[in-house]
Amino acid sequence: MSFADLGLIPELLQAVTDAGYNEPTPIQRQAIPIVIAGHDVMGGAQTGTGKTAGFTLPLLHRIARHANTSTSPARHQTRALILAPTRELAMQVYESVKTYSKHLPLRSVCVYGGVDIRPQQAELRRGIEVVIATPGRLLDHIEQKSINLSQVEVLVLDEADRMLDMGFIPDIKRILSLLPAQRQSLLFSATFSDEIKKLADQMLKNPQLIEVARRNMVSETITHVVHPVSSGMKRNLLAHLLRHKPDTQALVFVDTKLVCGRLAHYLERAGISADAIHGDKGQQQRTETLEAFKSGKLRVLVATDVAARGIDIDELPFVINFELPHTAEDYVHRIGRTGRAGHHGYAISLVSSEEKHWLAEIEKLIKFQIPQEIVPGFDPDPDFHEAGSRGQRGRRSAAGTRPDDEAARTPASSRTPDKRRDGDRERGRDDTRQQARRGRSTVAADGFDFSKPYEPASGVNTGVSDAAPALTPSPQTDPLRRPKRPIAVLLGGLGKK
Repeated sequence: MSFADLGLIPELLQAVTDAGYNEPTPIQRQAIPIVIAGHDVMGGAQTGTGKTAGFTLPLLHRIARHANTSTSPARHQTRALILAPTRELAMQVYESVKTYSKHLPLRSVCVYGGVDIRPQQAELRRGIEVVIATPGRLLDHIEQKSINLSQVEVLVLDEADRMLDMGFIPDIKRILSLLPAQRQSLLFSATFSDEIKKLADQMLKNPQLIEVARRNMVSETITHVVHPVSSGMKRNLLAHLLRHKPDTQALVFVDTKLVCGRLAHYLERAGISADAIHGDKGQQQRTETLEAFKSGKLRVLVATDVAARGIDIDELPFVINFELPHTAEDYVHRIGRTGRAGHHGYAISLVSSEEKHWLAEIEKLIKFQIPQEIVPGFDPDPDFHEAGSRGQRGRRSAAGTRPDDEAARTPASSRTPDKRRDGDRERGRDDTRQQARRGRSTVAADGFDFSKPYEPASGVNTGVSDAAPALTPSPQTDPLRRPKRPIAVLLGGLGKK
């Protein structure tokens, strides 16, 4: 089947040919005819399978009758509204709209937060047929009266599950109340949950359900692998893997902004071209970093989940989970950045013992067990194969903490040599000798116990026979029992008496 068999107008067929696409993907084959016919759609497909074109092409087909070259804003009413959860995803959809509408006199704009609102207002007021927006910034424009939604014919919610996770549902319901009741609504997402289906029941009218694969299935063009490793050696293992693949790009995912910046700085110091992208960076910085990565000038991009759904690179070879996501569905979206458009990709996850329970949830979602490979020289903790429950997370110290540091913080009375963890009998004997040295008396000649500095010194045995009376320090010798005196000189109080 070709795109011509789907009933698209010649202008769109020419744009698809110019973009180098010959055959529609499964989601496109099913969704495009249904959308052209005017039905509401609830569509789901593996990320990277052409889902964006699955709603962009028929949307442009339906509003093509409004295309004109007039300069009057009244001739360019907003006919289609596409909502996306993140700036990066909104920009990706906007690029698709521009690509496919190049032979049509239709105007489009992308509005999102983090940048000056005035240029967006000027763009909207000159008349725009297709608006791609994040919910928050769209509401800003509605309050500023720079956009009129009364003529919207098609509404698209892209990545609706992500909007649910990010708390956008109240904003979406407010936007829905401002749209015409007679409209076509499309809801597309890579994953479906029961909450998403409840939302679809509220906003869609007799929707056609399209799922080209079983729910939450990942692309078959992706090879998955897990490298068990201790949390303190993750950075070293990442640098090791990147050095052994010197000519390839990689997108590295972490959980927090702090780890994101520090990891990018570490890779730079290790001689690997890297940069970070996260929510605290300005939109201009994020755009420049993404462009550098897409153009190949930047080899490694370290990102939080803000980029999980906003990067579209057809031949990105590697996605590396430096830290596993806390939500199993986010794993599907992260690795969906590779293995796109039929190309093969690799999804590598560095997993410590504290993350085993998240790995189990991911494997349950995608319904297969990811193979594990231990990289020589980067062995995991001995309890890795025993871990997996949430109760195991507190057993390990923070990243980079050595077993010796753990022992040093453990009280001498409760410390025993741990030969299994150390894997070294000599180290166990050293721990025993250190324990013996630390077992010496901590009671001074005047009765003060250095191991209990905050307890009264009365009744302390100084080493005299059991029959000898205990020493009772006087107020002159015991700082804890000295009479108190006012010290309000520096505080503006009584001063000296």
